[in-house]
Amino acid sequence: MHLVWIGTVCGKFETRYIYSNTLGWNTFPVPPLTEKNKSDLTRCAEDILLAREAHFPATIADLYDPDNMPENLRHAHERNDEVLERIYIGRRFKNDTERLEKLFELYTKMTAEQKTVGARKTKAERS
Repeated sequence: MHLVWIGTVCGKFETRYIYSNTLGWNTFPVPPLTEKNKSDLTRCAEDILLAREAHFPATIADLYDPDNMPENLRHAHERNDEVLERIYIGRRFKNDTERLEKLFELYTKMTAEQKTVGARKTKAERS
């Protein structure tokens, strides 16, 4: 999800992502998370870390080589992706276009809410 967002709002140079914290990270829309969502994502992160640890002393470059990625690490990331996508729309996304549509929908709501809060603050300051 995040790489699709970064590639769209920040861009790419050749195959490398251009990364900006103000354009990419700080604007990345995340839906409200329930305690169960947080628990599920925490478990996914722990599973990824445990899978990495199981292959110590392999480096990140070794672990994330697309042709040689350990199966348990690949599975942990796939599970994380599934959990995250279900939080966004209740199922896996069909493609990156659908991901972007949902992200921009959430971004539009997020920025509209910020404008409303900002307008209320300005009005209260004038009073």
